[in-house]
Amino acid sequence: MQTRKLGNSGLEVSALGLGCMGLSFGYGPATDKSQGIKLIREAYEQGITFFDTAEAYGKANEELVGEALAPFRKEVVIATKFGFQDGDSHKGLDSRPKRIRQVVEESLQRLQTDYIDLFYQHRVDPNVPMEDVAGAVKELIAEGKVKYFGLSEAGVESIRKAHSVQPVTALQSEYSIWWREPELEILPTLEELGIGFVPFSPLGKGFLTGAINEKTKFDATDFRNVVPRFSEENRKANQGLLSLLGEIAKQKQATSAQIALGWLLAQKPWIVPIPGTTKSNRLTENIGGASVNLSNEEVKAIDDSFAKTTIHGDRYPVYLQKRVGK
Repeated sequence: MQTRKLGNSGLEVSALGLGCMGLSFGYGPATDKSQGIKLIREAYEQGITFFDTAEAYGKANEELVGEALAPFRKEVVIATKFGFQDGDSHKGLDSRPKRIRQVVEESLQRLQTDYIDLFYQHRVDPNVPMEDVAGAVKELIAEGKVKYFGLSEAGVESIRKAHSVQPVTALQSEYSIWWREPELEILPTLEELGIGFVPFSPLGKGFLTGAINEKTKFDATDFRNVVPRFSEENRKANQGLLSLLGEIAKQKQATSAQIALGWLLAQKPWIVPIPGTTKSNRLTENIGGASVNLSNEEVKAIDDSFAKTTIHGDRYPVYLQKRVGK
């Protein structure tokens, strides 16, 4: 697998990372621990060196990632996140410097490591000045407990404030063929400042794989049950997007998921998507997306086709959207 550098920071990672959240959080019952370890190690064996977790995905998620990667810790980049009260995404935000320091100590233990490569603020905390957050991470970097600083779903003003105190290595936010908002202000700002971009949900929370239709039943604990874009009527209305993606995939002798990932990789050389999965066959399929080379003409054809389609449903319920773009 090819590698990419996240902005001007010098942090080099595989062109695709692995989002580990879904192994134990957000998409139904947790994967069996031994299976989760096996999948993460398969990813490493197939060239992935960039692994993403968070305190808010549950202690078990960081522990799983730490145990799986322990044998080759020095060859991989581990990203984790802070920013919620008691590490619980259902509670309020908490990015007080004292809390950040507590999180880093606990995450280091769970990850079985003495440093965190990339430490993200999970969501901007309106009650804590961004300069204080960046200052706290700057101290941790000076102490060697953290190597690089990141933000997630932050807006332009917060990015600039943070970057003025401690250079931001990467922003992690949702971006895919069917969620294009970062193109308006975020991507130009990142390019100007030399910050890398790590798109999560690059496959539209599974929709762009073509494996989901209006008849799909999600587990009762699956986050997509509260996402407007995944209501039965909106899944049905958005099927036209999949037909379009499928046509392009046939022409390139690839799958829809691989085209969606190839499209993201073609946007900027400092973009590193982190698709997640619990299945070995999907992992291998996603990794194949890193080998899909789309020409400028093909990217334009995809963009032109998608511009003519209407995407139905918001990407978040209102209460979650309020945490985004601060």
